Amino acid sequence: MYETDFWQLIDETRDAAGGDPDDQADVLVERLAQLTPDDVLDFARLFEARFQRAYRIDLWAAAHLLLGGASEEAFDYFRCWLIGQGREVFEGALHQPDDLAELVPDFDEKEDGEAEDLGYAADEAHEQLTGLPLPDLGIEQPSRPEGTPFDFEDAALMAKRFPKLWEQYGS
Repeated sequence: MYETDFWQLIDETRDAAGGDPDDQADVLVERLAQLTPDDVLDFARLFEARFQRAYRIDLWAAAHLLLGGASEEAFDYFRCWLIGQGREVFEGALHQPDDLAELVPDFDEKEDGEAEDLGYAADEAHEQLTGLPLPDLGIEQPSRPEGTPFDFEDAALMAKRFPKLWEQYGS
């Protein structure tokens, strides 16, 4: 599976689910279960690589603003959601996290920003296809997010670093 195929699956399943992350995960499992186990492994590797690329302090701070706080677990689910929004939103957020204010202008903290089940779609599809759990993908897990930590509760700093997000979601 190529990267373009990966993003096409993400876009098609998000559209089919009407943007609902839980429904998107269900549709994604169904679509992946129609592929070969090797294709599912490729999808899982592509997903995990993007999940790890998004493990950054600046994205965590943006998630903190959007969600009104973000534990490590909430940030994991946010990164799954971010991938589920498609390539344009994902790459735009990685390029400039503050642009999330424009990339997802209708963000609703009660319905958006959390897509835990997307992170398990390949596992579930692989198990349906083979009866076995997804094997280790061989992708190293970083011990801490990329970037220099800073205080997400420092209002002046957050307003300065994320002016667009702060204007919409800061307190």
